[in-house]
Amino acid sequence: MNSIEIILINFSEIRRRSINLWSGIPKEYLGWKPDEKAFTVLEMIIHVLEGEHLFHKIIENRGDLGNYQSPWFKLEYSHLQNELEFSKKYRASFLSMIKGLTESDLENIKIERKEVGQSKILGDYLNRIAYHESVHTGQMLSYLRTIGIDRPQIWD
Repeated sequence: MNSIEIILINFSEIRRRSINLWSGIPKEYLGWKPDEKAFTVLEMIIHVLEGEHLFHKIIENRGDLGNYQSPWFKLEYSHLQNELEFSKKYRASFLSMIKGLTESDLENIKIERKEVGQSKILGDYLNRIAYHESVHTGQMLSYLRTIGIDRPQIWD
């Protein structure tokens, strides 16, 4: 197994666990948030889905977002299944991009985000993208604990 295959497995496993978690949240809690400045449950899910697309664009443009406009910009947020369905083509495109990479690309492509003072090789950057979703999965588990509802089993 090479690095690209391992990265793809990691992204697949993280998303599988996220969907398992998200699917176990009762609909009446999708609008809940711990305080006024926080994401609601549904907003956090959308943030993760949209964030992956944003990161994909950052990679395509080697760090320069230019005049990026999110496809989620004018969506009316409603239901988990709608959000997952909407994101499907963007997810497929992201994973296809990863499948097209070489081992050399992981070490030699630089992602330069001047606006945040960040310079990373692509392999590192891809791992940071996966970490972003993982962090929000942990945050969502904390939300559910705070609400006092059962948390879906994501550790199988």
